[in-house]
Order: sequence, then C-alpha cells, then structure tokens
Amino acid sequence: MVKPKKQNPTWSDIKARLSNFDHAGMMALVQDMYALNKENKAFLHARFGIGTDVLGPYKESISRWLWPDIVKNQNTSVSKARKAIADYKKAIGRVEDLAELMTYYCEQAVGFGTETFPDDVRYFDSLVRMYGQALRISVNLTPDQRADILHRLEKVKKQSEIMGYGVGNELAYLIADYLIDE
Repeated sequence: MVKPKKQNPTWSDIKARLSNFDHAGMMALVQDMYALNKENKAFLHARFGIGTDVLGPYKESISRWLWPDIVKNQNTSVSKARKAIADYKKAIGRVEDLAELMTYYCEQAVGFGTETFPDDVRYFDSLVRMYGQALRISVNLTPDQRADILHRLEKVKKQSEIMGYGVGNELAYLIADYLIDE
C-alpha cells in the first residue's frame, strides 16, 4: 500500500532534503534566498551583523506601515509594522535593538496619529501595547540605554495627549506603573 503524501510540508521535510546538500549546494541555496527579496537580505544582514545600519530596513518597514504617504493613498497596517519587529527578533533579537525598534514604532505611530488623527481604534490599541512592551524590555538595558529609551517614551506619552481615544491616559498609566516598579 502506498502512503499518501502530506498536503502541507513541514520543517522536518525541508530538513531531510537539506541533509543531502553539499557545501556548494547549500551556498547556492542561501544565495538564491538572499536574492529573492529584501526581507531575506535584511534578515541575513542582521543575523551576520553586516552593514552599517542593520535596523534600517526594519525601521523603513515600520515607517511605511505606521506613517504611510496619504497623498499616494497608502494605508496603515499595524500587523505589517509589528511583523518588522518580529522579523528582526528572529534574525538576531538583540535586546537593545528590540527596544530601539519598539520605541521607534511608538514614535512613528504617535507622529502619524497626531498628524492625521486616524479613526482606527486598532491603530491606537497597538500603540498602547507596543509602548508597554518597550517599557518592559527596557529593564534589560544598561542604565544609559534605559535612560535614552525612557526619555523618548516620555516624549511619546506627552505627544499622545492630544490624540483622543484615551491613548494619552493609557500611556501615562503604563509609564507611571513602570516607574513605581523601578
């Protein structure tokens, strides 16, 4: 009796095939993946620490999806902006860089939010969640790094006070709780 093939391949299936590759074959595969798209390039640059601005592509993606060009009729996408941070975390996930990306996310979201006042509760909820995550991760930073992140997050909180939807209040509660716990 013939065993039916799986409908959805898994990592185990790929891993089994990779075990048959020699060094040259593996290098060719990675080269093809590198050339495939800019996300793969950013991932490999981050993983191997290549380039002068490893965070640049991730910040570019965050900016694009949180502060789109409304003249060009671009939309926001919280999930795509968050994906940039998740992708970086998979690539290398250095805590100071994650704190930087999370803080940058908050700065972009509050900037666009105070410039255009979008009518999107999910957008503002995501800002509040990311703000909390940035605060939580900052405890793992050096005192100087933490001071810089907290200073920037304080600016975000101050700027958010005009946004509505209770965003300013939520950020104020989060930073007050954080400072009390510190």
